[in-house]
Amino acid sequence: MGQLRSYAPVFIDTEVDMTEVRRHRASGRRYSYVTYLLHAAARVLTAHPDANAAIRGRRFPRVAKYSQVNGKLALDATVGGERVVLSCVLPGLDHAGLDDIQDRVEHLRDGDPETMPEFAGIRTLRRLPWPLGALAFRGAMRSLRRRPHLLGTFAVTSLGHRPVDGFYSCGGTTVTLGAGQVADRAVVRDGGLAIAPVMRLSLAFDHRVIDGAEAADVLADIRAALERFPVPVSRADAAAPAPAA
Repeated sequence: MGQLRSYAPVFIDTEVDMTEVRRHRASGRRYSYVTYLLHAAARVLTAHPDANAAIRGRRFPRVAKYSQVNGKLALDATVGGERVVLSCVLPGLDHAGLDDIQDRVEHLRDGDPETMPEFAGIRTLRRLPWPLGALAFRGAMRSLRRRPHLLGTFAVTSLGHRPVDGFYSCGGTTVTLGAGQVADRAVVRDGGLAIAPVMRLSLAFDHRVIDGAEAADVLADIRAALERFPVPVSRADAAAPAPAA
């Protein structure tokens, strides 16, 4: 949390019609909604390199843009009998398919954080005295070259497993996505009422790195990618009207 003190957050959100995603889930392997979100966001950020970036410094800030898209996923876990939030970076999501992403999500979700190598760094920090651990963390975060491997280039957190419609979180990355529950709601289609599965999707962005127009484009493109899944969405397609939700 101390690392976020220099963060300049702005929050936006939208509602996503998850009809096509739900149809795809029913046709074969049951992927999690988070998997679809990671898949869509990674491809959108490939088309938005300004948002797939990180910043360091206050008086003389420096921004680094990354060619690879790494997603940081927040997980609800129990460590030492205490319920905590852990996060882990999933590298190379821009080239990963749904099966690969789902395998990684299940591995992180079902594994033991006390023994998994993915959480070795967190276990090391926990063993250090608090001032030394905080100093080590700040030192690691200073490197923009290492930042994508330690913190990801974007973050995803979900409370969709609980009756939560929307929430807003800062994951320490330029873009943080927050997914609420997918619930059947009334929507307007072709001038009439219909029922569709709808998810509230929030995006928190660091205003030091991108502006509101770029953030809105990212959110709109992610929405379009989910609403038209599995059809690839270009930036021109994303600007076209999508199903109302």
